[in-house]
Amino acid sequence: MGTPSNLVRKQYLISQRNIQKLEALASTQGTSAAEIVRQAIDAYDPHGAGDLDAPELMELVHQTLEDAITTTRRANRKVSKVLKVLDEAPT
Repeated sequence: MGTPSNLVRKQYLISQRNIQKLEALASTQGTSAAEIVRQAIDAYDPHGAGDLDAPELMELVHQTLEDAITTTRRANRKVSKVLKVLDEAPT
């Protein structure tokens, strides 16, 4: 964490959902919400994949696609169940 002399106060608008998540993370980690925000900013690297070599990048893509397929299949099963219930409902 920075010392008070090198910290700058800024104000940002965030959603109520983000506030709840931030407070929960801070509570779980036993730190302040401000520290969680600082850690998130330090960890954020939108170009991080550029530092990966080809095999690492392919593994990342593979895992991301597997996760997306699993999530999509799960969602499709839920939608199918809801549609079945709706089809069986009296009109």
